[in-house]
Amino acid sequence: MNAVAAQTPNALQVRLEALSLGQLECVLAIESQAYEFPWSRGNFTDSLSSGYAVHLLCAGEQVLGYYVAMRGVDEAHLLNLTVAPQFQRQGWARVLLDALALWARAQGAQWLWLEVRSSNARAIALYQSFGFRRVGERPRYYPAAGGAREDAIVMSLAL
Repeated sequence: MNAVAAQTPNALQVRLEALSLGQLECVLAIESQAYEFPWSRGNFTDSLSSGYAVHLLCAGEQVLGYYVAMRGVDEAHLLNLTVAPQFQRQGWARVLLDALALWARAQGAQWLWLEVRSSNARAIALYQSFGFRRVGERPRYYPAAGGAREDAIVMSLAL
């Protein structure tokens, strides 16, 4: 997938492109800046080798953010959506969600699913404003400080 968005939050020319292994170091740097418990190199390479959609949102040579999603029979599952910290709160997560929804529809998906940390109020608010609904919980799903675990909220969106 390679697309150009004409109207973006900051009037930048951006494009969506598939992650290549040459861009992995950049993605890993963003991931480690954005999260206390970032995805590993193995998480990303496994996603690529499994054929999951790993798409970057770029402006010039700058990676603004990315998403990782897997396709199912009539659904898609968002596994990771990240905006680089310096570009957060500028509308780029919504651009990524729009791109994800378009990709999922093109794959024949009727539903989008995701998990989000129960403590991540900003992400929960974003997903709800996009139309996702809370449908369940996964106890002790995410790693947390001190070896503890944090619950995940399961959300879905009808496409």
